[in-house]
Amino acid sequence: MKWLQFILSHSVFISLCAFALCWQSFLLLHITIDYTICLLIFFATLSSYNFYWLISKYHFSDKRGLLILLQQNFSNVFFFVIAAIGLLSCLYERTLLLPPVIIAILLTLLYSVPLWPVKLLAVTRKAGFIKTVLLAFTWTYVTVIVPSQEGIFIESVSVALLFTARFLFMLMLCIIFDSRDINVDKIHSLRSLATDVSRKALSLIMIIVFTCYIVTGFLLRYYFDDVEQVIAFFITGLVTLLVYRLSLKQRGYFFYYFLVDGLMLFSAAATFVASI
Repeated sequence: MKWLQFILSHSVFISLCAFALCWQSFLLLHITIDYTICLLIFFATLSSYNFYWLISKYHFSDKRGLLILLQQNFSNVFFFVIAAIGLLSCLYERTLLLPPVIIAILLTLLYSVPLWPVKLLAVTRKAGFIKTVLLAFTWTYVTVIVPSQEGIFIESVSVALLFTARFLFMLMLCIIFDSRDINVDKIHSLRSLATDVSRKALSLIMIIVFTCYIVTGFLLRYYFDDVEQVIAFFITGLVTLLVYRLSLKQRGYFFYYFLVDGLMLFSAAATFVASI
């Protein structure tokens, strides 16, 4: 299982999930699939996550030597560099995507601000729910707005519905991860939605978010009169609810980084099967 842990710990799997969500967006919006854009999002996710892990490891280290830290985490540096090269190559093919990609990079940097070794920025660690919402919004922006650039003005209603449903879906996944990290975040004086509210309130928020997700997701499929996609969507919703219920008990590394993150891949796979 070491190979699986390597893939998960270096964000290769979650980057594949981002690729799948981009692909899903093309299918649901009935836009011709652009695999260069899907690859762009894969490399963007791979580079941003490995960058974040490097920043995170430096933040929680003794900060005595940056070079030593980079040497100890050479594999993360390697994946970051390779992914950055891949991202630039894709941008060279799709130069019109430069503005939204720059926005996505700024959102990623903004999310990592609480970990920056700058005392003046320490106040951002108390951002709380903003951190959770920002991560969900960034994922939604990258996997919906970037691939829908060509059809955003033609099918603005469908893009808005997909954006809302995707945001709510990602928000649920972020809340699941935040719930897992409550104790660790409190130790390191970091805030999230899960640390800002009680468990009872968090469960209520999850119920509301899930309900809104079901409604907007159904409206998107209904908008295009996709009966098969409606069925696939409700199956995805039930699986997501089941995984959330399972997360209420203490779970291990593979549960979160394979099963919870894998919900993105499952959602895209269900959409693909329904489109055949």
